[in-house]
Amino acid sequence: MSALLAGFALGLSLILAIGAQNAFVLRQGLRRSHVLPVVMTCAASDAILVTAGVAGFGWLVTGAPWVAPVFTWGGAAFLIVYGGIAFCNAWRGGETMQLEQGTRESLRSAVLTCLALTWLNPHVYLDTVVLLGSVASGSENRPLFGIGAVAASFVFFFTLGYGARLLAPLFARASSWRILDLVVGAVMWAIAAKLVLA
Repeated sequence: MSALLAGFALGLSLILAIGAQNAFVLRQGLRRSHVLPVVMTCAASDAILVTAGVAGFGWLVTGAPWVAPVFTWGGAAFLIVYGGIAFCNAWRGGETMQLEQGTRESLRSAVLTCLALTWLNPHVYLDTVVLLGSVASGSENRPLFGIGAVAASFVFFFTLGYGARLLAPLFARASSWRILDLVVGAVMWAIAAKLVLA
């Protein structure tokens, strides 16, 4: 039980920080747009990465020198583009106005964006495969530690995706969406700058 709780606590602490993936899930939850596929994609991706880390595949990330540059530059480019889209949405006046006009992204677009935000982020590999994997290696029960970390991902993403609707009254105004888009754009560009400068 202690290994399960330790995995849950560490997994939750690693994904609580506001990042590209979390901002996207929050936005989808507020829009009530493809929430289940998005949260399932995030949680399943985390489950795969955590399982790989717990199984001892961290050496693949640290042992292949070409992996980090590819994901760093690819992830930074994607974040710059996605942040630019968020700033354009804010400039146009907010998401609510666009939704009232009947525009809605496709399920395919939402899932592909979610996959890109997850798998093109090198920090995801460092947090799940390397860090969680190294901590799990010292755990008294690695499988239970991994199950705890995977459970944390599912709890967090489902809570974020479906709990976002509680903020719906706040986001009934276009100005609130404009502020959210500005914050999302700033977060994306800040993460991209951190990747490139590091």
